[in-house]
Amino acid sequence: MTTRRYGLANNQVRAFNKMVRVSHQKLNLVCDQVRGLPVGRAVDVLKFSKKRVAGEVLKTLLSAIANAEHNHKMAADSLFVKEIWCGKSITLKRVYFGGMTRNGPGGIRRIEKPFSNLTIVLESAQVKTASDKSGAPTPKAAAKPKAEKPKAEKKTEKKETKKK
Repeated sequence: MTTRRYGLANNQVRAFNKMVRVSHQKLNLVCDQVRGLPVGRAVDVLKFSKKRVAGEVLKTLLSAIANAEHNHKMAADSLFVKEIWCGKSITLKRVYFGGMTRNGPGGIRRIEKPFSNLTIVLESAQVKTASDKSGAPTPKAAAKPKAEKPKAEKKTEKKETKKK
């Protein structure tokens, strides 16, 4: 399997959203909900989520789907969320001046406004590009369980040796 830029395989696409105005911990809660789901189910989960940041994740997911359809000619119904992760970006530091209190003037309180980055990688079960028509299956479908040897034969051999 050949790889493209950013270490992606031919049946993978990605989209990212930088400077999402939420902490990475809150964003990760929404990422955990859609990790590993087919895109149709992931879109439904994000549309009905009560989290505010779910709208940003949905926007990035729809961008990744559009990248797959337009740039790589992949069918949207065969896509699933292979990887989704978030990380810290910058943090704006602001101050809040406290009001007057009984004991004198208030103090300065620090306010931190965190930002995050979001990356989504989608994978297709079938590759439908002009360059690669092999239709490589996903790693999950390619892994086949090994056939076990019948145990009944071994037991019969032991019984026969005991009789002799």
